[in-house]
Amino acid sequence: MAGLFPPQDREWSLPTEAPLTPQAAARLGREAATQQGFEPAARALNADWGLDQPLHSEQVRRWSEGLGATLVAQREKEVRDYECGQRPACPPNAVPLLVVGMDGGRYQGREKDLESGSRWREEKVLTISSYVPGDGKEKSEGGRSPQKLVTTHVATAQSVKAFGPMARVEAERRGLRQAEQVIALGDGGNWIDPLLMAFFCVQARIIDWFHASEHLWDCAKAVYGTGTEQAAQWAEQLEALLWDGKVQRVIAELSAQAQKLGPPIETDTAGHPRKVLSNNLAYFTLHQNHMNYPEYRRRGWPIGSGETEAAVKQFNKRIKGTEQFWSTEGVEAILGLRALWLSQDDRWQRYWENRPAYVN
Repeated sequence: MAGLFPPQDREWSLPTEAPLTPQAAARLGREAATQQGFEPAARALNADWGLDQPLHSEQVRRWSEGLGATLVAQREKEVRDYECGQRPACPPNAVPLLVVGMDGGRYQGREKDLESGSRWREEKVLTISSYVPGDGKEKSEGGRSPQKLVTTHVATAQSVKAFGPMARVEAERRGLRQAEQVIALGDGGNWIDPLLMAFFCVQARIIDWFHASEHLWDCAKAVYGTGTEQAAQWAEQLEALLWDGKVQRVIAELSAQAQKLGPPIETDTAGHPRKVLSNNLAYFTLHQNHMNYPEYRRRGWPIGSGETEAAVKQFNKRIKGTEQFWSTEGVEAILGLRALWLSQDDRWQRYWENRPAYVN
């Protein structure tokens, strides 16, 4: 496979990123996207191909990062085209419900950050999921839950500013403008709401029910102690209020407890009850308009962001190993391959069947 001259590469339609046949390049890309490192990817390829000179993990890294870099360049071109008024092709039929989800994962860079002294960085993950809405009835009434159809992904280690246009282009590709309903669903992270407001017009920005519930349990444990009956009773009471859409009552309950404890002081740790109550009171106050769960259920919308959380875990499974340290270009390339592989609309197959064999 190796050692071919460039004219032969072109004549035999070999990709410029790696001197492999198109089918072999697709296989290498798959192993790089799915294995937990380049060494196991190289072992899998060597076992299947039976090469006289086995591939080294470093060679697999270079070739797969080259393949991923082509995807990243294509994605960046689509963003530039969109900013010039050229929208991507969208589905012929309008989807009943499109759900936009965003969250962040973690990976380690090769160099430590000069300010924090840490190697840990954040990648941003987008999921776009099509749904058939539920019938608005509760499960106790035999109601039909929202039915997920297809989820696609985008992931990048670039800044939030760069991520916004990528997210918009992917949503356009999935039929954002034609969809009958569009909602955003997430945990209310600091960078997520501003990005949604800048790039999307949605019927509702919904705080994931399970995150909201977890915040309530954190408050109960902080006030009454972990594992106590009083903590469980109070958390369940707050959950019932929140489920019924009585967010103001929840805020009033948290406020009353916060007043009893008093405001946080400078020496309070992050887990101190005063700090926990203060932070969560601010959280529920900020997001109270995004917690109208009875209305969301009535409309047949999902209220859990499990698709996005699962996606973050899938990306982290590939790039977050304790012995994996990434260059900026390298992690971006592998995130591009991983997003292509994880997307459920057959884009992996279409890409390898239709991409130009020789990329100039």
